[in-house]
This record gives sequence, C-alpha cells and structure tokens, in this order.
Amino acid sequence: MSSNRFKACLAQPPAQPLLGSWVMSAAPAVAEAMGVCGFDFLVVDMEHSPIDIAEAVSMLRAIAGTPAEPVVRLAWNDQVMVKRVLDGGARNLMFPFIQSAAEAREAVSYTRYPPHGVRGVAGVHRASRYGRAGDYFTTANDEIAVVIQLETPEAIERLAEIAAVPGVDALFVGPGDLSAALGRIGEVGHPEVQALIAKAAQMAHTVGKSIGIVGGNPDMVGRFLSYGYDWAAVASDVGMMTGRAVEWAAAIRARNAAFAAAGASAAPTAPSAAPAY
Repeated sequence: MSSNRFKACLAQPPAQPLLGSWVMSAAPAVAEAMGVCGFDFLVVDMEHSPIDIAEAVSMLRAIAGTPAEPVVRLAWNDQVMVKRVLDGGARNLMFPFIQSAAEAREAVSYTRYPPHGVRGVAGVHRASRYGRAGDYFTTANDEIAVVIQLETPEAIERLAEIAAVPGVDALFVGPGDLSAALGRIGEVGHPEVQALIAKAAQMAHTVGKSIGIVGGNPDMVGRFLSYGYDWAAVASDVGMMTGRAVEWAAAIRARNAAFAAAGASAAPTAPSAAPAY
C-alpha cells in the first residue's frame, strides 16, 4: 500500500500551506479537471451535495490520476458510511460537526481494524486493490488520515481535548456553521466570527495539531492563513464555475450596452487571445 502524502503533510506541515478546494458537482470529469489546476487536495463533499457512495468512488478514481490528494467529507459520523467509503478507496476522511472527544474517539474507531477499532473486514474491495495488496490489513490503520471538523464555539472550547484523541491527525474549522452558531449566519467576516476563527488556530498550534479551514475567496483564505492555518481550501468547483459565469455574463451585457449607447459606429476591439472553451 502506497504512503499517504496528505497525512504526511498533516504530521509535518510543509513550508508553504497546502491549498485545496471543494468538489460538489458530483461529476468525475469536473473533479479530474480540478485536480490538474494546481491544488494540493480536493474535498469530495458528501455532506452538502448529492454525492453518494458510488459517485464518491468515481470521483476518487478521477482525482487519483491527478497531482491532488482527495479528502472525503462524510455526511455524518456514521460507522456504516465510514466503512463503505474506506472500502471504496478513501484514505483521508473529514468528520463534520464533532462536538467532543468522545465523538472524535468514535470517528477514529470507525476507521481502524480490530483490535484498534471496529471497522468491518472484507477481503476484496478497491482500497485493497481488490485483494491484490497483500499488506493492506497490516498497513491500512496507519495510512488513513482522520480530520475532525469543529463547527461551534463549544467544539472550539474543547479543541485541546479533541486534538488529544489518539488517531486524530488534524482539525478543521467550518466557518459557515460557526458563524451560524454565533448568531451571525452568513457573516463569516464579522469580527466576532473572525476572532474565534483566529483563536482556534492559536489553540491548535499550542497543542501541536495541524488545522485547516475553507474560505469563499482568495482574500478570505489569505486572512485565514495569516492567522496561522496550516492548510486551506478556497471555494468549490460549483462556486468557481457559477462565479465566473455570472461575471462574464454581466461583463458582456455591460459591454453591449455601452456599444448601444455609443452608437453603431463604436466597433468592438479584437479579442486579446483565442477563447478557451
């Protein structure tokens, strides 16, 4: 079984923070395209998208042929779901809405074979190269990364005890749910929310645990990295696509309106480069 590069970077953060993005489209081709855009990791989101187990495995296959490392965010801290995703080949799992050390211990146990956990055993699946990887049972526990997502003020207050759970490789702050839990839904940039986000990074560094986050745009991600976050994701495939679509549609309409206002004699200039379709 090959070593897990993402897990190695969580244990020993590189000089430059890892940069990733979210994949929510449920489209393997889009996931593959995102994987060759320069990101270190891509989060396959099973929590807030229609991605099911079969689609997640297809997306893992697509990302496997790119430089990016896939991370699967589960829909919930559920033993059966964890088992199926791991058998499907996922090695980096993000568990949403963990509130305590006890819940973190449960999450870790779902990813480990006995006697260190309760993961069910099957001899033939994608993760074991369909039974051809003879060392899978002896190496799998060590090559699976567990990322615990903190999404409330209460969870962040318990950060140290959650981080201390054996098998927790990294923490991850969810700004959207955190802002909602603070009564500031949709206001990630509010000073109260930002202060708690910054506090979480400081607390993680105090206990020596890697911590990540997601931001909606480069400016927000840059602010998070300045707080000391070790890795960060920016937006998502769908967010980037719709954002550029809105921007370009508005730009074309504004340009056409300007031509109409100036009269027919105002000829458009030639494009600076051939379009990429």
